[in-house]
Amino acid sequence: MSPGGLVKAVLEEMEAVSETDVQFWMAKAVNWGEATSCSAVLDTSRHLISLRSFLQQVLQGLQQMSSTSEAMKTFPFVGQFLGRLCWNPCVIADERSQRLLLRCLSCLYSAEPLNAVERKANMWIKNMLCHLVSDEEGSVAHATVKHAGLTPKRYHSEALQKVVALMTEEVIKSCDRLPNTSARCSNGSIHTMSAACVALATCPQMSPLIGALLKHSMLCGSSCLNPEFIKEVSEAFISKRLVLEDEVVVNLWCYSPTCLEGAAVSLLESVLSDCETMAQSLDKHVIDSLLPRASAHHCHIFLTINEIYRNVLTEIDENLAVRALIQVFTACFLQSLNGQEPQDRLPLRAFFPHVMPSLLTPLLTAPSEVPREAWLDHLSWIRSLLQSVTENEEAGEDVRAYQAVFEAWFLLVQCGYWVDTAAELLVLAEPENAEPLLWLLTFFHHPTNRGHQRSQQTAVAREAWTHLRMLFLTRPPPPRHLSTVKELLSSSLSTNLVLHLFSNFAVFSHGPVSIITEITDK
Repeated sequence: MSPGGLVKAVLEEMEAVSETDVQFWMAKAVNWGEATSCSAVLDTSRHLISLRSFLQQVLQGLQQMSSTSEAMKTFPFVGQFLGRLCWNPCVIADERSQRLLLRCLSCLYSAEPLNAVERKANMWIKNMLCHLVSDEEGSVAHATVKHAGLTPKRYHSEALQKVVALMTEEVIKSCDRLPNTSARCSNGSIHTMSAACVALATCPQMSPLIGALLKHSMLCGSSCLNPEFIKEVSEAFISKRLVLEDEVVVNLWCYSPTCLEGAAVSLLESVLSDCETMAQSLDKHVIDSLLPRASAHHCHIFLTINEIYRNVLTEIDENLAVRALIQVFTACFLQSLNGQEPQDRLPLRAFFPHVMPSLLTPLLTAPSEVPREAWLDHLSWIRSLLQSVTENEEAGEDVRAYQAVFEAWFLLVQCGYWVDTAAELLVLAEPENAEPLLWLLTFFHHPTNRGHQRSQQTAVAREAWTHLRMLFLTRPPPPRHLSTVKELLSSSLSTNLVLHLFSNFAVFSHGPVSIITEITDK
């Protein structure tokens, strides 16, 4: 087959590099120049995705060529076209476009040049490659920007930064022009700019513009941003390919429920995937996620996250890692909420709309805010309130009664520090004070009363507590109590409850370490 026939066959097999496409993209490359104006940046960014597609077609064609001479004859536009794109900071900033440029240039390079044209082409290609991937002193790129005292990479980065700064300033000014927070965006420039950011969402220089656009959307109060922009920014942020300021992240969550849900699920998955490591630094991990702080300032964010974790808990209610996450998240949220000025703080009822109001104050008050000598009375108060809710459930089959029990139980999970406090007090509690604490612990681990199991589980908790008390507080530990505790721990219905008691006795009984270690090993 002749060279011309080969090229024809290649172009027929792939999406053809048509003459119309060549003319269109050459005109674009010429018009864009070095993209140092806002309009050039916007137009380049808007066309980046389709430009990648065209570069891919060119690459496929070049890969079929047997020599540089054949490539230049078949694609006479390619040298000028690639050369212009190599000087466009928007194209270079896009990693995928830059990678395609590098591959196209590599295809044009002759390992063994056969004539002067190929040797000259090689010198030019070397300079372009140096320009794209290094700061080599001898490159043409370096010589071109040497008067500015910059390396090529820094030159293009700063050129893009300056243009982005102008666009950001324009967005900020449009924010200032909004008369109030309920004003509506009246022109399409914001939508156009957000569309231009889609292909460059992961580029560090674009962060200020992305932040300004999201802030504008919050003040404007309308959906004036390009949906693809929101999708790209959300995916880039969740995958940690994009770094944003905290305020910008919160604006993104306010604008995009999908991104907020992704952040909540990502936190959950990280906890479930590495429970042991996460247990060591769960508080820090939750705080770093920014979700508690955002929830304290935006009620709908808290309600969305709450709903996600409620749904997960109904599916895997015995998972202790999920319960721990919910407890820590709620504690961090309350800390952020209490840190606000009273006049800026929403009432607790707004964040917990489905819970019986009388439960909010006793449960959402942290143990550190209650004198230690009052803990027992406080827990007895919580128990009496929760018990009144469960009595309504036991009285009939009313769906609302079951819902009320679930809401009360979920709040207890959120405020699990009171359950931990009850388990701690049980270690040294007198028998006459143990009953409300055991009931609370049982309700925490077994909220439903299917088949009237709550009484049965309370009896198991009481039995476990009695044996653990003898085991950890009697010297020497009686062997028969050890065997009973082992049996209770092996019960599929009560394992977590007994383990909860056991771990607190091991920590708070203050017995000799050697004896506690021996009991734990056995």
